[in-house]
Amino acid sequence: MEMAPMVSFLKQYWAELDTTPLQNPLTLSILLTLSGLLLLKLRRRSKLNLPPSPPKLPIIGNLHQLLGPLLHRTLEGLSKKYGPLMLVHFGQAPALIVSSAAMAREMMKTHDIVFLNRPRITTANIFLYNCTDLGFTPYGEYWRQLRKLCVLELLSIKRVQSFQYVREEELAVLINKIRGSYYKGGSVNLSAMLVGVSDNIASRCILGRRAEEENGKSKFGELAKRLMSQFTSFCVGDMFPSFGWVDVATGLIGRLKATFMELDALLDEVIEEHRIEEIDGEQSDRKDFVDILLQLQKDGTFEELNKDNLKAILMVIICASTITSCSDLITRLLRKHFK
Repeated sequence: MEMAPMVSFLKQYWAELDTTPLQNPLTLSILLTLSGLLLLKLRRRSKLNLPPSPPKLPIIGNLHQLLGPLLHRTLEGLSKKYGPLMLVHFGQAPALIVSSAAMAREMMKTHDIVFLNRPRITTANIFLYNCTDLGFTPYGEYWRQLRKLCVLELLSIKRVQSFQYVREEELAVLINKIRGSYYKGGSVNLSAMLVGVSDNIASRCILGRRAEEENGKSKFGELAKRLMSQFTSFCVGDMFPSFGWVDVATGLIGRLKATFMELDALLDEVIEEHRIEEIDGEQSDRKDFVDILLQLQKDGTFEELNKDNLKAILMVIICASTITSCSDLITRLLRKHFK
């Protein structure tokens, strides 16, 4: 109902009454109910024991106070004024700033369960199947089972040692590349080669295929690079929820979803290949993460491990392996080989 007709209706309603609006039982009860709800809301808000916070501005929050070349120095200056636990607003997103070891211990040890959950950012929602991975899923029974699965089945010492052959084979490929470049008299970009070897080792352990083929091209490798580039994209909706439409208008959401759909199709293809190999009896003793997860799904070890959850686990491991460099491991292997 529009405002003008509503006002006319109320005027006519009150005009027909023999008493004033406040003397009418129905009107009085409505007003008292609304007043009670308003007071209850204000009382609950006043009871929130929020940490000290610098004065904020509408929409941008405390962003105007965080300008400067060194953000950590700016936050240090504010913490000296407002205390070791400080509430600031990055736009419309609240954040706690911890500036002392004692307060960090309280948050990460004493009250760790309260602070376990990560914010569900836009890119994580899109790429990680609505945050059903280990990194962004809310704390609870599903998270505990998922953590147990990853620790015991995917990331145990025994499992890492079982991929020794992958590391040795990729190291041999690297050495052959360096030797070939030497004989040709060309330059060697060792940093790029080490990153490529790291990506190939992770990709073979996770999916059973290389991220970079001999010709330097691979569909998975290109998609993985695009994934990491877009995963760290700044989304306006994360900092300013009421302006989330900006991400749609700029085409960012469309680009994220396009990359996700390509990766999702690739994971479907890989999973289907592993299932066919298992049915045909062509599966080797050297199992990758996809083989292990499919076996757990088949055995019913993890009841909530459906196809999307399985792909979310693979996706977050791909992200983590792309970020985490194993250059130290490769350096040790190189030293061992050249002794």
